[in-house]
Amino acid sequence: MKALIKIKWLDGADKDIALPKHETAQAAGADVRANFAPDQRVAGVTLDAGARALIPTGFAMEIPAGFEVQVRPRSGLALKHGISMVNTPGTIDADYRGPVGVLLINHGTEPFHIAHGERIAQLIVAPVVQGDYQLSDVLDETERGSGGFGSTGTI
Repeated sequence: MKALIKIKWLDGADKDIALPKHETAQAAGADVRANFAPDQRVAGVTLDAGARALIPTGFAMEIPAGFEVQVRPRSGLALKHGISMVNTPGTIDADYRGPVGVLLINHGTEPFHIAHGERIAQLIVAPVVQGDYQLSDVLDETERGSGGFGSTGTI
């Protein structure tokens, strides 16, 4: 199943940087790359341990109604360097048309450098079902009931 996601380059974007792309035929996520402003391309951004930064992608999107785009961390960056996202998964709504940025955080112990053009996250297109929230005095009983975190056991 496919959904057409229109991409628009933002002013100052490096159009030689690849657009989001599925790297294999069965990949769920499309890799997205850092696309810094001209005055920041050479330097990139270095995230100190514990620091976070909004990394630009250089584009905006048009997502069809009934879909969202989830922004997720790259597992390789997480495993090797402790790089993740502050709000994972991030959601881009179908009615948003502004710049796409990735809010990265360094959970590692060493500074991590993000270079211009580096793959920083992945985008997942997903259908959206909106809930119809209704006040009720009674909720159906279940086996779990109101048991919260860890209430279903450890094994």
